[in-house]
Amino acid sequence: MSLLGTACLAMWWDMAADMRPEFEHWHSHEHFPERLALPGFLRASRWTSATDGEGVFVMYELASWATLSSPAYLASLNAPSPWSTKMMPHHRHMVRSQCHVLESRGVAVARQALTLRLSPAGGRKAELQQALKALAAELVLQPGLAGMHLLQHQAPAIAETTEQKIRGGADQGADWVLVVCGYEATVLDALAQGPLGEAALVALGARPGAVGGRYALSLSGMPGDMQ
Repeated sequence: MSLLGTACLAMWWDMAADMRPEFEHWHSHEHFPERLALPGFLRASRWTSATDGEGVFVMYELASWATLSSPAYLASLNAPSPWSTKMMPHHRHMVRSQCHVLESRGVAVARQALTLRLSPAGGRKAELQQALKALAAELVLQPGLAGMHLLQHQAPAIAETTEQKIRGGADQGADWVLVVCGYEATVLDALAQGPLGEAALVALGARPGAVGGRYALSLSGMPGDMQ
């Protein structure tokens, strides 16, 4: 697999423009290093919305799904730093998906990322997974594109954490997550209107109503980068 490990934590939220400078300082120089110091956290990447000015997409690549309920991670979630406590309420409209990796082709970090939050239609899960797997093998070889990764959410059986309480309660989740990485924004935009557009996804076996967005890379690092 191209993603590091067999699990991912994928998150989306909005961050107001007046908080963006402090958020990026905190997230880059405290939060990412804190998370990457935990066992099982293999790589962290942050992208910012290329279209709406406030959107943020973050993906942590994890050794295994069990990392999401590990004692070290839960201790961190339940003991946020003073700076984290200040910043967490500004994570608006949080969507947080704790995922198994179903398919991973090509690179996991590139200049541009298209994300899609979707669900399979009733009785069509295997059909949709197979169709997206075949599409991934084809798309990663096309000019402008470099990687495609399919994730499936499964919430671990853990209590609501202190960080969630600071943000205002339980987070929303995305059922399936599709992340397409590339180096040409126009190619990703065309993909979102064509082979991965609403009509095409429904034809492949998805429910109507997938939520998509294109993001530009802000920062990516691995544990050794941030010690």
